[in-house]
Amino acid sequence: MSLLTPIKATRKPRIGLYSIGLRAYWSQFPGLKERLQEYGAFLEKKMTSLGAEVFNYGLVDTEAEGRAAGEWLNARNVDLVFCHSATYSTSSTVLPVHQQCGAPVVILNLQPTERINYEKTTTGEWLGHCGACPVPEISNAFNRSGIDFKVINGLLGLDYTPAISLTNEITHERKEAVRAWKQIEEWICAAAVVRTLRHSRFGFLGNTYSGMLDMYSDFTMIQAQTGLHVEVLEMCDLDRQLREVTDAEVKAKRAEIEAMFRISGDSPSDPIARKPTEEQMEWSCRVAAAQERLVREFDLDALTYYYHGAPGGEYEKLQGGFIVGHSLLTARGIPCSGEGDLKTAVAMKICDILGTGGSFSEIVVVDYEDETILLGHDGPFHIAISDGKPILRGMGLYHGKQGTGVSVEAKVKAGPITTLNVTQTGDGKLKLIISEGESTDGPIMRIGNTQTPVKFTLHPDDYMERWFAEAPTHHCAMSIGHNASVLDKVGRLLKCPTVTL
Repeated sequence: MSLLTPIKATRKPRIGLYSIGLRAYWSQFPGLKERLQEYGAFLEKKMTSLGAEVFNYGLVDTEAEGRAAGEWLNARNVDLVFCHSATYSTSSTVLPVHQQCGAPVVILNLQPTERINYEKTTTGEWLGHCGACPVPEISNAFNRSGIDFKVINGLLGLDYTPAISLTNEITHERKEAVRAWKQIEEWICAAAVVRTLRHSRFGFLGNTYSGMLDMYSDFTMIQAQTGLHVEVLEMCDLDRQLREVTDAEVKAKRAEIEAMFRISGDSPSDPIARKPTEEQMEWSCRVAAAQERLVREFDLDALTYYYHGAPGGEYEKLQGGFIVGHSLLTARGIPCSGEGDLKTAVAMKICDILGTGGSFSEIVVVDYEDETILLGHDGPFHIAISDGKPILRGMGLYHGKQGTGVSVEAKVKAGPITTLNVTQTGDGKLKLIISEGESTDGPIMRIGNTQTPVKFTLHPDDYMERWFAEAPTHHCAMSIGHNASVLDKVGRLLKCPTVTL
């Protein structure tokens, strides 16, 4: 088993696709209909290669066909519909599709050629390339009908020229095709996020850290806006799993931990961060095995947790062993967020579905010399985006919390990163706050916490001024790569206000 083998697979998005035209053309211009159908088949094949389950209705060329297409797409339960503007079509043909099918719609204005053959082009040839012509009309109809939409403009991106064509249609390497297909891929990825969330079960174990007003979540509000189910768990559920853990499971977890982490010596600077004791390691392994059992019993896709525990009580000891096991789960597609922060668990899950990590973070400190902001926490950490092996340190105490145990010290690999903050506005709406920056190779403290120095485009003071003005929660998910464009699409599909700083 790989350290990154998911416990549960991400769901494929269900993508609807249809092409538009005018039925009167087919008898007037032989071969045009088949040509446009060939373009539609190309779109279907390429979208499938990008990980989508594609349902291609084919040509829609009358208003009656539009109604039929909408019903057909409804029956396929699609997450997103691409309307391929293949040639001129009346808006009355297109509007009924989306009056019947309420899935979000993206119009594809993808011209097959970079330039028509002006000397040889016929009317029929031109009609094979005039997909932009009806888009303003369709946009007007959608707007007046209250239908939200986006348009992708560019080139189709064929790697061959159809026999019927009078010009070059090999455009897959042109920037206009590359840019258009990047947008299409991002919409497909965003649809995968939304479908997976709508079929997800998030565990909420324990409670929220007392007094963190930004952390408190209305579970009904979360389900209403994301579709995910919140399963409320008790510490006794985990304790029951703990009592059933076998020595063989503990041994297996020890092997996972040793493969994933580097075991530290004593911190040279912090007296509470020491080499983990054998007792701490054994306990973390046993708790980690119980945590995976809990995830499997309740069929969880993510988990948020916090439990203070009475001093010296059994549950205080149990929660003291949380961080290592939750890092193991996070590595295997079950993001775990601390302090009962359900909204950041959603942010972490979004990043994980996109394959970009998603580590639990907050502001640690500002380095005004390097003009970076260190972002991190006491765990858990996503190994997929780590700069080398994370370090395990035995903690004499967890600052601001009860108990002792093992914590994770790590940083995200240097390079482009994106933070995603899921917050809640005064009217109860979830809101996405997105920031792109660069993770640097700057120094971090040796105190058993994750820390990543991040340089944003703005000076730290200017960046924080803008960030705080958006009323974020104090946690966020850190992902690798510059992902603002795809995250913005996720926000649109979730119908959440979305801000990119």
